[in-house]
Amino acid sequence: MCFKKVILLLSILPFALCQDISDPSPFPRPLIIEYAEINGARLGDCLSVEVQLKCTSWRVAVEANNLSPWARIPEDCADYVKEYMVGKGYELDLQRVSNESENYARSASLSGDGKDAWIFDIDETLLSNLPYYEEHGYGLEIFDSTKFDQWVEMGTAPAVESSLKLYNAVLSLGIKAFLLTGRSERHRNITVHNLLKSGFQDWNKLILRSTEDHGKTATKYKSEKRDELIKDGYRLLGNSGDQWSDLLGSSTANRAFKVPNPMYYIP
Repeated sequence: MCFKKVILLLSILPFALCQDISDPSPFPRPLIIEYAEINGARLGDCLSVEVQLKCTSWRVAVEANNLSPWARIPEDCADYVKEYMVGKGYELDLQRVSNESENYARSASLSGDGKDAWIFDIDETLLSNLPYYEEHGYGLEIFDSTKFDQWVEMGTAPAVESSLKLYNAVLSLGIKAFLLTGRSERHRNITVHNLLKSGFQDWNKLILRSTEDHGKTATKYKSEKRDELIKDGYRLLGNSGDQWSDLLGSSTANRAFKVPNPMYYIP
C-alpha cells in the first residue's frame, strides 16, 4: 500500500516538470499530495507494516513449533504481541481451536465404558494469565517464577471462555476430563479454588508436579503422566494445550489441539 503512493507521486512528477516555468504555480506549493488513509495505513506507516509482517511471521513460526527454544518475545514485537493478545485476533483463534476440538469430540466413537478421556492443560488453556502478563510486557520480560507463583496464589485467573465451552461439551459427551498442569503440587488447593470459581468442575483428576517431577522438562513430565493413564486403561481421545510440550512425547492423544500462545515457550 505504501508503494502505491510513491508510484502515484512519481507519475505526477513528469507532468509537473513539463509545465511552463513561467507559470508561477502549476500546482500548489510545496508539491505534496497527501492521502489521509489507504487501507488504514499512511505513508509514514511503512516501517510499522514491515514490523507487523515480520512479527506475524515470527508468531506463525512459534505456533508451528519451528523456532528453537526462546526465552522472551522479540523486543520489536512487543506492541504486536500486546495488540494480538488483547485484540480480536487472539479471541478468534481461541474460538477456532475450541470449535474444531468440539467438532472432533462429537464425531468420535465413544466406548461408553468410562475410559474415554480428554487431557487439558491449565495455564493459557483453561485459565488465562493475561492480567499477569499485562504487567510483564506480554512476554517481553524474562520469566520470573517467584512473581508468577505469587500471581497463581491469588487464585484470580479468569477462564478462557472458549475452552470452558469445550470443556463442558466434552463432559456432556461422557468423556472424562484430566487436568495435567506444570503447576506445583503445593498449589493444588488454590488451583482447585481458581478452577471452580472460573466455572470448571467435575474433572476426573487434577495432576500437578510432585517433588520428584521437578527438574523434568514439561515434555518428559507430561509424557510420563499420560503413560500412567494409558496403563490404567484410559483411551486419550483429545489433548488441549498452549505449548507443544503439552502435546508431544509418548502416549499422545488421538488428536491434539494447540491453543495459541506467543507470550512464552516451555520445553
